[in-house]
Amino acid sequence: MSQVKTDEMNPTRVAGAKSSIAGVRSSLVRMPLETAASFATREVMHRDYVLVKIADAEGNEGIGLTYAGSSAGSIVQDAINALLGPLLIGADAFAIEAHWEKMYREAMLHGRAGSVMRALSAIDIALWDLNARSVGLPLWKYLGSHSTGTVKCYASGGYYGLKKSAKELAAEMRSYADMGFKAMKMKVGLLSPIEEEERVKAARDAIGPDIELFLDANNAWPDLRTALTYLRRFEKYAPGWIEEPFGPDDIESHARLVTSTSIPVATGEIETGRWRFKELLEKRAAHILQTDGVVCGGLTEWRRIASLASAYGVPVSPHAWHNVHVHFTAVVPNSPFVEYFVDDTIISMQPLLDRRLNSQNGVITLPTTPGLGFDFNEATVEKHGITKWQKCAD
Repeated sequence: MSQVKTDEMNPTRVAGAKSSIAGVRSSLVRMPLETAASFATREVMHRDYVLVKIADAEGNEGIGLTYAGSSAGSIVQDAINALLGPLLIGADAFAIEAHWEKMYREAMLHGRAGSVMRALSAIDIALWDLNARSVGLPLWKYLGSHSTGTVKCYASGGYYGLKKSAKELAAEMRSYADMGFKAMKMKVGLLSPIEEEERVKAARDAIGPDIELFLDANNAWPDLRTALTYLRRFEKYAPGWIEEPFGPDDIESHARLVTSTSIPVATGEIETGRWRFKELLEKRAAHILQTDGVVCGGLTEWRRIASLASAYGVPVSPHAWHNVHVHFTAVVPNSPFVEYFVDDTIISMQPLLDRRLNSQNGVITLPTTPGLGFDFNEATVEKHGITKWQKCAD
């Protein structure tokens, strides 16, 4: 359990005096899914998460995490233990910008994206959590918030299932509307254009015209012509966006799609670093960025990207992990939604956490406990951990 200090903390810590980092530990946990999560491009039976704990010399401890895909999560943990974590030992916990720059430079030869940047993201989040906990403030308040009570969320679901009919999909979408959600998302791209139109129509008919319906293709389409074959059929149902229509490196097709359909284009959930997002923005390749804080470079880089996007009039609606992203969304004016999985068995993160952050009528109340507002469930880590709380090299 992470140690939380509130009003009785060391006053020198409150004053911002240097507090050195004493240790960095990580754990790789493989969470099984009750049923396979099936979408346009693949099927997932389990998910790897890499968890981080960072302690300072005064006994405060912060936590961070990242999603490491459905295999080879050990690569992310190796990057923490052998490459990035050792850079922090003995350093000032408050010097987060300096740590980010140092870690990024150290990572240049190993990967400025992918697994190494996910490792950097988990560490960066843990540092912010550590400092917020050490002064007894929720992370969103420690950062200087824009929202002060709640953030909006949309219900994420609509996955393909074994023989899941359009009628069953419609019932799922309707259930979200009945819960009070004003926006929701479903998967598209796996079936033929005719079959997919049937699914989208069923969903729209079930929820009515006033609720936002987002569509997620998960990089399904190889080119603009194929995408438009589907989207021309979808346009009449007024989707709020089409997410990840192409592979992430095909920025040109994203830019051409923006000018070829009435449906807003959203992308960026697996992009890293402000430079790639700058290219998306400069090429007008997205109406909405879905920057993921556990992927892009942590909270430090996420805020930079959100600020950059605001200069282009582009909102940032972060991908997944609402327990973390509520804090990110609360501190910038151009982040309208967090993504919320009503059925957590799709991502299976909730069992890793010791408390639940629920939605009600399409909003999430911001946590009032220090830092991220949750700790890791050590019983789950013990049960599903592949490697349990390894110390980084020092």
